[in-house]
Amino acid sequence: MQKSNSNVDSPVSATTGEPQKPLNETIVRENSGLEKVRKGVFYRQRPPVEERANTAQSNTSRKAFSWHLPTEILSEVFLYCLPQDEYLCPTPQAAPLLLTTICRRWREVAVGLPSLWCRLQMTAEHDNLEKRALCYNLWLKRSGGCPLSLRLECHTNWSELQSLLQPYIQQISSLKLDFFACDGPFVMEGLHALKELTIHKYGFDPKSTIDRSLSNLPLNLRKLDITSLLYSRKDLEFFTDSAWARLTHVEINVNGLDTFPRILHLCPNLSSVVMIGILDPIQTLEPVTHVNLQSLRMSGDVFLSSAGALGLFDVLTLPNLRVVEARNIGPWPHEEFKAFLMRSECPLESLIFGNAVHSTDQQREEYAALIPTLNLSVEPDSNFDMHEFLEDLGSEVDPTDQQQEDYVTLVPSFEFIIEPDSNFDIHQFLL
Repeated sequence: MQKSNSNVDSPVSATTGEPQKPLNETIVRENSGLEKVRKGVFYRQRPPVEERANTAQSNTSRKAFSWHLPTEILSEVFLYCLPQDEYLCPTPQAAPLLLTTICRRWREVAVGLPSLWCRLQMTAEHDNLEKRALCYNLWLKRSGGCPLSLRLECHTNWSELQSLLQPYIQQISSLKLDFFACDGPFVMEGLHALKELTIHKYGFDPKSTIDRSLSNLPLNLRKLDITSLLYSRKDLEFFTDSAWARLTHVEINVNGLDTFPRILHLCPNLSSVVMIGILDPIQTLEPVTHVNLQSLRMSGDVFLSSAGALGLFDVLTLPNLRVVEARNIGPWPHEEFKAFLMRSECPLESLIFGNAVHSTDQQREEYAALIPTLNLSVEPDSNFDMHEFLEDLGSEVDPTDQQQEDYVTLVPSFEFIIEPDSNFDIHQFLL
């Protein structure tokens, strides 16, 4: 009979043959494995699991219970043991690798369960490349053709990771790319199964490298998240009209609301959009009609965006819009939005005012009268005015020369110290 080595899934592990141990020794060793797994999932903070584990350990007749579990039930237990992280790091201290070190049967079940191996975080760095590549390849082989959700982190160039991924390229359905210090773009060719793409930029990578990655998106890609990048309307002119035509969901960081009409033009099939960033009023007054957009969520930056009318709803006609959510944009453009609703004749179902969106009871009553079925949600701090707060704060900590003289007259021995930047006006600086 064969027994697995405890280091079998480390990059340098191997399986050796030796005689089978007596049943009671196997049970004891298995309970030791149970303790290891229990410690590995303790951080998930699920008390009932810990209580059940302790109860099982207190009774000898139950110690061998998991050893006799049907494969189907043991597989469900293994899936439950996976960390809740979106992407899994190949570490022997956590599932799924930990599960392969307990005993021969656990290893067989874990290795033969493709859904344990569908999420992976991979890194391209100069050190230990061969060692990591061996581990990554073994992990991906065990996915057994199931859809893959991968996070790729690049500190050199993408060639090593892309070469490693080539045999599994048709399995990748979700992909997150972290650009740290990359020599070139990530080539999207061949990713026909890819449906979701997220790109994050760190360090000083030129955005042109990322733009080249985005210029030829896979045919079946539907969701794009580029909220870590900042795009103006001019930046989006780099992309052709066909590059993003099949996208249905976009999350983007914008520099000015002039960017939004360009997004609608690039994405005729867009059904939902999340727009964050600097929501300065729109300058391009060309009317835009988009018949597929159903959800519009936007969040500005109260420190950087200009206060006042947005102008956005003056140029938009969205006949199928159902959800609008706004945050951190200051005064709500009531008349502008009301005219937009009447012009679009859209079946709006939900209007959400988040923090730092200023609206009045009268305005909200007018929306309810215009659309009786509208679900209007206002968060408790939605009327918090950051600009007004900064003005009040500045006035409270800005002593004048006369005020300082008054203090010295009142207390002659008083030592008054003013730091060099004490009269710095944060509100004026931000404006």
